[in-house]
Amino acid sequence: MNVFLVLPVAFALAMDAFAVSVGISVTQKGQRWDQGFRLAFSFGFFQFIMPIIGWYAGESFLDYIRDIDHWVAFSLLFLIGGKMVLGSFRDQRRMEKVPNDPSRGFRLIALSVATSIDAFAVGLSFAALKIPILYPSVIIGIVAFLMTLLGTGIGPVIGRIAGKRAELLGGLILILIGIRIIVEHT
Repeated sequence: MNVFLVLPVAFALAMDAFAVSVGISVTQKGQRWDQGFRLAFSFGFFQFIMPIIGWYAGESFLDYIRDIDHWVAFSLLFLIGGKMVLGSFRDQRRMEKVPNDPSRGFRLIALSVATSIDAFAVGLSFAALKIPILYPSVIIGIVAFLMTLLGTGIGPVIGRIAGKRAELLGGLILILIGIRIIVEHT
């Protein structure tokens, strides 16, 4: 498959990773480069591996996952975004005592899965079309990695502009992405 055919697919798939990374980094005070790199690496890796998994799952699994993929992504984004929205109303002194690093643990995995479910569906589609998957997956992963780095770079600037309600903004962004996924798939 030609790079000029893969790039539009890769950029379309990376938009969720970009938007989520902006939403997360809006809320981070003093975000370090290693946090942005972990987000980018995880999002890029999941965007790389999910089309491969989808491709191997093949046509028999296509009908099953198509019925629930958007609900899984929505649920993960809604839960994490809802937690951020609720957290934005907590006492600021209490918030400073609790470490909040979305680039580690369950939150990182949940966000990585939520942003890459569409990539799984692309892998299923490529299998149905008999398109080899390794090359497109590498391009998809690299683009997601780079777009996530860009998002984590832009987010803190938006956070400084948004002020103390940056966590509310970040949570709402995640919820809106989840709603957009539901709307697009129904």
